[in-house]
Amino acid sequence: MTPIRVLVADDHSVVREGLRHVLAGVPELTVVGEAGTGPDAMALAASERPDVVLLDLTMPGAGGLEVLRHLRSTLPEIRVLILSVHDDPEYVLESVRAGAHGYLRKDSSPAEIRQAIRAVHAGDAYFSPPVARHLTTALRDGTPPSPLEADLGELTSREREVLVRIARGLTNRETAAELHISVRTVEAHRDSLMRKLRIHTVAGLTRFAISQGLLPATQ
Repeated sequence: MTPIRVLVADDHSVVREGLRHVLAGVPELTVVGEAGTGPDAMALAASERPDVVLLDLTMPGAGGLEVLRHLRSTLPEIRVLILSVHDDPEYVLESVRAGAHGYLRKDSSPAEIRQAIRAVHAGDAYFSPPVARHLTTALRDGTPPSPLEADLGELTSREREVLVRIARGLTNRETAAELHISVRTVEAHRDSLMRKLRIHTVAGLTRFAISQGLLPATQ
């Protein structure tokens, strides 16, 4: 039997090592590459043509959703399985809309991860039970539940500046150039404000920025 070829994309080496260990020794599964950044994930997917990509949503260089959209548009035959610490309904919906074939939490058991890979490779969708409940509720209600009440006062002045530029549609590189800081620093501020606001999508951040009067709704 031809093994299922898996690309692991996560910015933490310890997570990649753990996933490689989870898949090792399973005859029908083989890891063909590991990526620690968004651009590396896209490049390796193009060169290795894996059957399934295990993709984290928080990736430096290009976010997981950006990688997901790129893979779905350029390599539609590849199945993409999200593996993330975030299971917010809005994040799950954004992933599904972008073309994800499944969504797991990082606390999923090794057996469930292997099961999910087999399922999406076979053409099915797979969502871990907590994620599936969030998704069902969001789809039933028509819109994802609002995130927990966020406080603009929790943000530093620099995080506010990054938030405004995210809402304006600037890339990390464009934001870095405008604020005269490094791309890595922008990524750190972006991760921090997402964590503080409990909002994990660009669309959600944009709506929040507008609701707080940080930029016009028509911008």
